[in-house]
This record gives sequence, structure tokens and C-alpha cells, in this order.
Amino acid sequence: MSKGNSKRGVTRRPSKNSSGDLEFVQLLTPQGEPIKHPDYSVNFTDEEYRALYRDMVIVRRLDAESLSLQRQGELALWASLLGQEAAQVGSARALREKDMVFPTYREHGVLWCRGLDPILPLKLFRCVNQGSWDPESHRFHMYTIVIGAHALHAVGYAMGVTKDGKVGSDDGEAVIVYFGDGASSQGDVAEAMSWAAVFNAPVVFFCQNNQYAISEPVERQARIPIYQRARGFGFPGIRVDGNDVLASYAVTRAALDAARHGQGPTLIEAYTYRMGAHTSSDDPTRYRVDAEVEAWKAKDPISRMRAFLTQQQIAGPDFFEAIDEEADKHAIELRERVLAMPDPEPVSMFDHVYPGGSPLLDDERAELVRYLESFESEGVR
Repeated sequence: MSKGNSKRGVTRRPSKNSSGDLEFVQLLTPQGEPIKHPDYSVNFTDEEYRALYRDMVIVRRLDAESLSLQRQGELALWASLLGQEAAQVGSARALREKDMVFPTYREHGVLWCRGLDPILPLKLFRCVNQGSWDPESHRFHMYTIVIGAHALHAVGYAMGVTKDGKVGSDDGEAVIVYFGDGASSQGDVAEAMSWAAVFNAPVVFFCQNNQYAISEPVERQARIPIYQRARGFGFPGIRVDGNDVLASYAVTRAALDAARHGQGPTLIEAYTYRMGAHTSSDDPTRYRVDAEVEAWKAKDPISRMRAFLTQQQIAGPDFFEAIDEEADKHAIELRERVLAMPDPEPVSMFDHVYPGGSPLLDDERAELVRYLESFESEGVR
């Protein structure tokens, strides 16, 4: 992606967000109007603007298909990113090839932008493998189900980057770790921030504040805005409109550049909204009202970018139709590949647990093998 100041039309510069009460970095209004900000900007080509829209549309379509597969019994669970596409795509496109990503279990948009096969997390949620892939191949760590634990992994990795002398210049490396507002209440995240601050680790903490930790609203988790917690650890914190893909890109790019130049960690709070359920096991109608959901739908990140592209005459109906068709093709292919997945052998659950094996694990494996063979001896299949 390009850098520099925006060349697109500037209309106004509000001091508060569209709800009128929370200050954050915003470069596009919910109506798709560009805004000038004194510290953050983008300078994309028309093709790059269109590419951001394409990313978000495809990611949303793949997410919807995955949820449908779960509802039809083809996946055990699915954690939807509906409504968070701009935060994920914008921040992911700000990464450089050498930067390292530590996701939770909802970063399907980041995974897409890093060039990983979108089938990979579905193998985890279909329970055909342990959700493993080579983190180094695309600089993208495996999904983490344990809430907040990966923040410590990210900081440890970032400390290693410093020890290897890979910070302090424009060619330096940076690390980003994604988590939600619920995970921000975990002790692991607080400990990670403490270590990152003390060791000046080149890490960006990217909190997607989607307003709910499952059913717990964010105001019951924190007495101050999440981004302000960084002040207590001694490094910068900033809140960005997480439904604005341009602002998400600009803020993340600046934080990553600061990290790679040896300026230490940054906490980004991407203020967004989970328009769907926490996971496919959740019923959000039990803890939030329809009016709230409808209000956030008016700030939809994809609709916002589409309005911008239309108003700026960067894209027209033919482009949008073509992207929708491409997204459908990706979704159909994903479905076909999921349904074609072979069931794993039961004993494969013991693979990759310990790199050097374990006597106890070997005994358990042998016991399972004997149990399965007992059915064969009795003629049961």
C-alpha cells in the first residue's frame, strides 16, 4: 500500500465521532465522506482503494458461508467477524511482509490479507486437525483459543526481534497481536503490556473493541476507555474508528513504523461492533436490543467504503457486481472443499502434542488402538 498524504477531497474535520461523544481517529464518515486528520492520512491509488473494498467483501462472504456450514452441522463452531472487516483488513494491509501476526480465533480477515488459505481455520473448527499451519511461511501464528494467552507469546517474540537486532531502522521488523475487549480484562494481557513496556518491545496491541465480551458490555469491564490503559504501562494508546478501513490502516501503519524504529509498543483500540453473535453457540438477542444493532448497521464498514468509492468516482456498478460475483465463487469453492475433507483417523489426535513424545501419551494411544481393534474383532464397523 502507498504512503503519504491523501489527495482525495477533504470536506470537514470533526473532533468527535459520528455518535457525537467519543473522540477517535476517523478518515471516512459513515456516509463515506473523507475527513482530514492532522496526524493520520493515506495516499492510495484508485486500484488500492478498490482492493480494500474487495478484501472486505470477500472476507464477509467467506465468513457468512462458514457460519452457514456450522448451522448445517459441518463445523463444530464458528466465530464470526461480521462488522469488524474494516478493522481487520485495514490493520492487516498496513503490515509489511516481515512483520509477525499473533491472532485470536476471529481474525479471518487478517488471515486472508496475509495470503493464507481460508480453508485452514475451518479445518480447526471442523475438528479434522489441530488448526496448525507453518507460522513462518506467512508470518501469521496459529489461532489461539485460550483468551489473552497469545499476548504473552507476541511480546516474547517481539523481545526476540529486538535481541536479534532487527529494530531501529526503516527496515526493522514489528509484531502485532489481536485481541478483543473481553481479553483486555485478562491478566495475561496486562502482564504482556507490562513486559512490552519495560523491554521496549516492538509490538502493537490491537484491541478490537466490538462492545461485548460474549454477553458482557465493555462498560462493565473497564472504568476508562481501553486505549487509555496504555498510559499506566508507559506507552501510547490511541482509539480509531474500527469501521473505517482507511483510518484503521493509517493508525496501524504509524504504530508499526514506531515499533520497527525502536520506539516501543502501542495500544490501538479499534472501536467497532460485532453485528452477529459472539460465536455460533451464542444468542445475542438475550443481552442487546435490536435498536442498538440497527444503529451500528448504519455505520457498516463495507457500505461506508462503497459510498466513498461511488462519491469519488473510483468505482461503479459493474465493479461492485464483479466483486460480489467473485466473492460468491470463493464461497462456493470453500464450501466444496469443506465437504470434501476426509475424516481423520482417531489416533491422529495424539500427533503433534509433544515434539519428543511422551510415555503417558504413548500408553493412551496404545489403549485407544486396542479399543478400536476390539470393534473389528467383533465384526463391528
